[in-house]
Amino acid sequence: MIELGHIAYYVSQLEQSLKFYHEALGLKVVGKLFDGRAAMLTGGRTHHELLLIEVGDNAASSARRLIGTYHVAWKVGQSLQELKDMKQKLSSLDYPIQAVSDHTISQSLYLHDPDGNQVELYVDDPQVDWSKDTSWMQEPVKPLHL
Repeated sequence: MIELGHIAYYVSQLEQSLKFYHEALGLKVVGKLFDGRAAMLTGGRTHHELLLIEVGDNAASSARRLIGTYHVAWKVGQSLQELKDMKQKLSSLDYPIQAVSDHTISQSLYLHDPDGNQVELYVDDPQVDWSKDTSWMQEPVKPLHL
């Protein structure tokens, strides 16, 4: 099973973007993170379907910090073993993994497609109840050893 998890955008002005996605689409703000420079929004299906990260108006000054799509995330299963299996599959197909991260609520692999678009492949941590406890948003991203 694979399903679209979330899309992450770099934005120039976070509050302006939050207003748009809340007013125009009706998404609910789950919370802010990265010292208020990012926000997660949901339509109610999962902990977030949209992540907005403010990079400011001078985003073009850094090649990595461009306005627009940061990455698209795909949920690839229900367990850490399924993520390990995906990592092995990608390695056997010679698709290099750029990062492996523990986000507390989920664990992820990051790689690029042939055009250089970043793709996140993840599984949620079943021990974290995102619907009742938002403390995970304050946790730092940690390395994950698979």
